[in-house]
Amino acid sequence: MILNISGRTDIVAFYSEWLLNRLDEGFIDVRNPFYPKMVSRIFLEDVDLLFFCTKNPIPIIDKINDIKKKVYFHVTLTPYKKNIEPNLPSKRDIINAIKKLSTIIRKNNIVIRYDPVFISDEYNLNYHIKAFDKICTLLDGYTNKILISFIDDYKNVRRNYKVLRFKPFTEHEYKVIGTSFSESAKKHNIEVHTCNEVRNLTEFGFIKDDCMSKEIAFRLTGKVYNKKWKARKNAVCKCVEMVDIGVYNSCKHFCKYCYANFDEKKVQENYNNHDPKSSLLIGRLKEDDIIKIRKK
Repeated sequence: MILNISGRTDIVAFYSEWLLNRLDEGFIDVRNPFYPKMVSRIFLEDVDLLFFCTKNPIPIIDKINDIKKKVYFHVTLTPYKKNIEPNLPSKRDIINAIKKLSTIIRKNNIVIRYDPVFISDEYNLNYHIKAFDKICTLLDGYTNKILISFIDDYKNVRRNYKVLRFKPFTEHEYKVIGTSFSESAKKHNIEVHTCNEVRNLTEFGFIKDDCMSKEIAFRLTGKVYNKKWKARKNAVCKCVEMVDIGVYNSCKHFCKYCYANFDEKKVQENYNNHDPKSSLLIGRLKEDDIIKIRKK
């Protein structure tokens, strides 16, 4: 079993104490987001890999060596300012954290996500070209792979359009991004990938890949994962089956392009309802909850 930590919220940034407590106790409870009375109980003995997705690895770095499971990190590093990503640490601190993390878990176990890419008057094509080249320069030797994706039409994206002000991509812009990003990455021995994108830019040297492909899963676990991740409805995505232990509307980064937050009032409510000692990320178990063991 592979745990996704997490596509629904940034557990590393905001709930690391809870996660470490669960790893110590040996099990995690996950409430079904669509059928709230249903709770999956996951025993760590059935887990092969912890797949971390975060914008801020700082809170967990000093505890990585205490985790007795194999780990793999996706760290999102984008060039946007506080108007788009209001609650992130400085980019300098995140880059330093990535470097430190890379020396602990090795660079082939950390992927940088330049995600999502969108074009606006403020964040224009030249802005992205310079930002991406700078990231490649600063992280030369600390990662083998940068993964990019383009902004999607999520509910929260539409709600924040007046802030984002993004424009549709033209073929010219795709070509410039494809050629310039490939050139920057190649200079620093980094592969540039697209995941779950119809416009994958392979004609410009990008590699079409999945966040957790069968090949990556086998390299990390030594096991063959054949089941597709049912949580991803997009036919383009061929990630192997994972279990997301997060909760929607619980990430306090409040990024304006986020798909997992769509009610900021609910985010604060959920955050206030978090107990680091609970088996659930948000709230506690109730008497009428139905707990089922999640089988390997």
